Amino acid sequence: MRIQYDDKTDLLYFRLDESKQDIINKRVTDNVVLDIGKDNRIVGIEILEASKHVSLESLLPVKYGILKTTG
Repeated sequence: MRIQYDDKTDLLYFRLDESKQDIINKRVTDNVVLDIGKDNRIVGIEILEASKHVSLESLLPVKYGILKTTG
């Protein structure tokens, strides 16, 4: 996953799948656009006016965990 922020346009972008493929943009709110790729999978998330909607300072460093379910 790649995270990019452009402070000139105040755009935050999460790229979830780096493979080259055709993309369709789907606006889900006024400020969120999903990039939909092969097999209708989300490959990117674009947040417009990001500083108004996301705490940019808390993004880095990125922390993550993997939840495992028992079954």
